[in-house]
Amino acid sequence: MKLLTEERQQMILNLLKNKKIVKINELVKITKASESTIRRDLNYLESINELKRVHGGARLLKGRYIEPSYSEKQVQNIKEKTLIGKYAASLIEEGDCIYIDAGTSTIQMIDFIDKKDIVIVTNGLKNIDKISEKNIEGYILGGKVKRKTKALVGSEALKNLEKYRFDKCFMGINGIHLEYGFTTPDSEEAILKQRAIELSKDAYILADESKFGEITFVNVSDLENATIITNSEPESYIRYKEKTTIKVVT
Repeated sequence: MKLLTEERQQMILNLLKNKKIVKINELVKITKASESTIRRDLNYLESINELKRVHGGARLLKGRYIEPSYSEKQVQNIKEKTLIGKYAASLIEEGDCIYIDAGTSTIQMIDFIDKKDIVIVTNGLKNIDKISEKNIEGYILGGKVKRKTKALVGSEALKNLEKYRFDKCFMGINGIHLEYGFTTPDSEEAILKQRAIELSKDAYILADESKFGEITFVNVSDLENATIITNSEPESYIRYKEKTTIKVVT
């Protein structure tokens, strides 16, 4: 018996709740629908924020307030983050004043910086050690230490940030979405990220492909306000390109 569209889509969501991730061929078998029909279902369910499309299937959306720790993120997508970081470092020019956000993607770029006549400002506790080791002039914002992400945040950090103007900023992010823009789970980090982008001539978001389609708790900025550096073309790549510049590095 052929399922109604609503019944089929509910079956997909129920399966996702149990398994967290499902493949298209699995859904075809269970629902007895065609592959093209399942793809349309997944596209629709993603458009109403019920799931996230991934290569060959879909997965359950993460909680919008859930944020992995620095240690957890440090071991995820290492190869991709290294590629992104290497390209980001190549954008730095002699004489630049730059801001490097706290994060496991942004820290990767520091190893590849080969310019010496530059100044780096950061809110990343892990970042400042690497900057010092490179013998680069660096400043760290004061403020409250957010232990989970090793970032300095809060009113004191924001006050210190206001002193500076940057040629370029390199930012980490938790979610990139066509409608909701760049997002992060923490409101204090969101405010700091937003202001760093506003204080920079050129802004770059360093994000591996897993960040696309994600929505977390607090908006940081619209997509048009920063160039995205990533490792692979995301689902809906053409639509993202209509809203912002994306540099895919491989």
